[in-house]
Amino acid sequence: MSKSKNITGSPDAKLKGNGRLSAVKEMPFFVKCALFWLVFIVSAAIYTRLDRLFGQALPLQDPFYQGFLFGGASPTEGPSLDHVLGTDILSRDNLSRLLHGAWVSLVVAITVVSFGIVFGGLLGAFVGYARGRWETLVMGIMDVVLAFPPLVLLLALVAIYKVRSLPIIALVFGILSIPTYVRIARASTLGVASREFVQAAEAIGTKRFWILFREIIPNILPSLFAYALINAGFVIVVEGTLSYLGLSVQIPEPTWGNMINEGRRDIRQTILPIFWPGLFLTLTVVSLNMLGDWFQQRVAIRSSAL
Repeated sequence: MSKSKNITGSPDAKLKGNGRLSAVKEMPFFVKCALFWLVFIVSAAIYTRLDRLFGQALPLQDPFYQGFLFGGASPTEGPSLDHVLGTDILSRDNLSRLLHGAWVSLVVAITVVSFGIVFGGLLGAFVGYARGRWETLVMGIMDVVLAFPPLVLLLALVAIYKVRSLPIIALVFGILSIPTYVRIARASTLGVASREFVQAAEAIGTKRFWILFREIIPNILPSLFAYALINAGFVIVVEGTLSYLGLSVQIPEPTWGNMINEGRRDIRQTILPIFWPGLFLTLTVVSLNMLGDWFQQRVAIRSSAL
């Protein structure tokens, strides 16, 4: 009698596990640094929400506390034990405001990625596989939306309707991101739909609905995610631009953009209130781009192996 084989110990399972480990080991040093920075930013943003949830009981300075009003820290104070990155022009702790500002960027980036992948990805996969009239209609609408500059539309919506809350701004960003994801998902679907495993599924009579969700969508998700990482960096820059112009989340809620705007008035006295948010913004965007490029290379290698 032949012995039954343990599925978890099968050679295929071991190869998959070793593949994941080798992918992490083969990650270049600077990409690992980028990943570490993004983990830090996400953790910091979540930590600030927990701090507010528990009534600022966690060890973190109040981002709204103006020390000079109560005999505390001085305006534009340099780094110290009490204020690791110094204070701004109103004696507020720079580090605390930077970490709270990360939450705004994180919410906007995650909203855009979620809307793009869920709605844009599904719609693009559907029209790319269905073809015909649906493709012509949907892609025509997407082309019209893409023809209008998204930043101009954002400025118009914010200025006309006076939207300043984070959920509404994140929602507007998310909706405007859908057309680009539709085009990417459609292009990826056209390539996957001609592969042998899709043709084999069609030949044995599998319903098109199941082919779409079992064969096509799982194979276009890596491409969408690779683009989403790079797009998230662009969105963070746009949100920072709106914050700098005073058209995003309003003061005193800290964002990296409005911190730069507030610090520019005393740039001759000290550059630190501008330097720190600019550094955080730059490192976050560069890290997203580096991780997105690396992931895109992995997707290209995987696609060539199919």
